[in-house]
Amino acid sequence: MTEYPFFPLFVDLSRKKVVVFGAGRIARRRIETLSAFTETLTVIAPDIHPDLSELERAGKLTVCRKPYECTDLEGADIVFAATNSPKVNAQIQSDCNRLGIPVNVSSDRTRSDFYFPGIARKGSLVVGVTASGKSHAQAANLTARLREFMENWEGT
Repeated sequence: MTEYPFFPLFVDLSRKKVVVFGAGRIARRRIETLSAFTETLTVIAPDIHPDLSELERAGKLTVCRKPYECTDLEGADIVFAATNSPKVNAQIQSDCNRLGIPVNVSSDRTRSDFYFPGIARKGSLVVGVTASGKSHAQAANLTARLREFMENWEGT
């Protein structure tokens, strides 16, 4: 069977209910990135990374300090499973698949419906980078170079 790269798809999240499960180191990076694309970001985790407190105070995210329950998926349009527990992430993925909710599982790319790209952004110009799950380091390196380029770019 031919293996295809992932197709880049840009989605308007501004009016979608975006739910992130987990608020540790990896989840924190995703939450910080997502907060620039939606005002309805919900984070569900027993504890949150200290760096996220500022976003919570600014009203950029709603935090529910509790462990995962399937009822947390009600009304969700897109889900990010980024807890520190592969077992919990697998349960979230299973429940999302049953409910028809697209899910990204940070700990297991084979369980993900989509990848979380590296993001380089300047104003309304957004570039997403993925190596289709093959080389995170390669994608991260290119994303960093694009950010640097865009920072200094005077495009019209």
